[in-house]
Amino acid sequence: MNDFIAGLPKAELHLHIEGTLEPELKFELARRNGIALPYETIDELRKAYDFDDLPSFLKVYYEGMGVLRTEPDFYDLALAYLRKAASQNVRYAEIFFDPQAHTSRGVPFDVVIRGLRRAILDAEQQLGIRAQLIMCFLRDFQAEYAMATLLESLPYKEWIVGVGLDSDEKGNPPAKFAAVYERARQEGYLLTMHCDVDQENSVEHIRQVIQDIQVNRIDHGVNILEDPKLVEEIVAKGIGLTCCPISNGIVTRSTKAVEIKQLLARGVRVTINSDDPAYFPGYVAENLAAMDFTREELVQVVRNAFEITWLPRHVKDAYLAEVEAYALSAS
Repeated sequence: MNDFIAGLPKAELHLHIEGTLEPELKFELARRNGIALPYETIDELRKAYDFDDLPSFLKVYYEGMGVLRTEPDFYDLALAYLRKAASQNVRYAEIFFDPQAHTSRGVPFDVVIRGLRRAILDAEQQLGIRAQLIMCFLRDFQAEYAMATLLESLPYKEWIVGVGLDSDEKGNPPAKFAAVYERARQEGYLLTMHCDVDQENSVEHIRQVIQDIQVNRIDHGVNILEDPKLVEEIVAKGIGLTCCPISNGIVTRSTKAVEIKQLLARGVRVTINSDDPAYFPGYVAENLAAMDFTREELVQVVRNAFEITWLPRHVKDAYLAEVEAYALSAS
C-alpha cells in the first residue's frame, strides 16, 4: 500500500509553509542571520517539540519563525517544502502563509511574499510541481489588523489565490472576521477558514463559516459530524474539508481517522494533508498511510483534493486524468 500511495499523483491543500521549517534549515538560517538558538543540536531542538494541544503547539511554532528574516530565507523555506512534496509525487499544492507572524516582528510583507513567490516559480520550472499561495490571518489578533493585512496584500493579488484564518480559535470565532472576509470576497479572493478539531463551540463555528461567512472550503472541520444537517449542507454545496490526521493525533490525541472515514462514506469531499510536517512528523504520503484506507478510498480522497483545488476546470481535469490513469495501471 505504501508503494501505491507513493505513486499516486497528489494535491496538498492544507500546508502551513512556516510549519515546514525543519530543524536542519532552522539551524542554517540562524547561522546565516547571526541568531543564537537555545539548542546545541538538532536532536535537542526536536525534543523541544513538546506539545499536546493547540496553544502549546502554537507557542513553539511562532518561536521557531524568528530565524526567518530575509527574502532568501523565505525562498529557501518554500523551495525545501516543494522539493519534499515533489518527491512524494505531489503535483499541486495550495500553501498557507502567515504574513502577520512576520510583519508583527518587523519583517516587511514584500520580503515574505517575494521569497515565497520566487520559490514557487522555480519549483514549477525545475521540479514540475505547481503551487499557489493562500494568505492566512491570525485569529488571535484584532480584526482591524487582518483588514490592514488584506489591504497590504492587494498589490500582490495576482500571486494570492485566497485567504484563510488560523491560530488560536478559543474566543476568536469566525464571526469576528466577517467584514474582513466580505472585503476579501469583493477583491476576488477565494475563502477558507480553520475550524480546528475539538475546540470550544466547534459546531457553531462550522455553522458560521458555512452559512454566515459562506466559505469555499473548510480546514479541519471534522466536528461537523456532530450535526447531520450541516453534513448534508456541505455535501449539497460541494464544500471540501482539508483534514490532517497526524497533527490531529498529536494535538487532540486522536487522528480522527474513524470520523474522517465516516465523512468520506457520507459523500463529503474530505482530503488528507500534512498541516505542519516539521512539527507533526509526516508529510502528505505519511498522512495518507496513517488513515489505513483501501485503494478505492485513497483514490477517492485524491480525486476530492483535485476537485476542490482553486484551479480552472480544465487544469483540474488534466490532473484527475493522471489519477485515473495511475489507478487503472496499478489495479
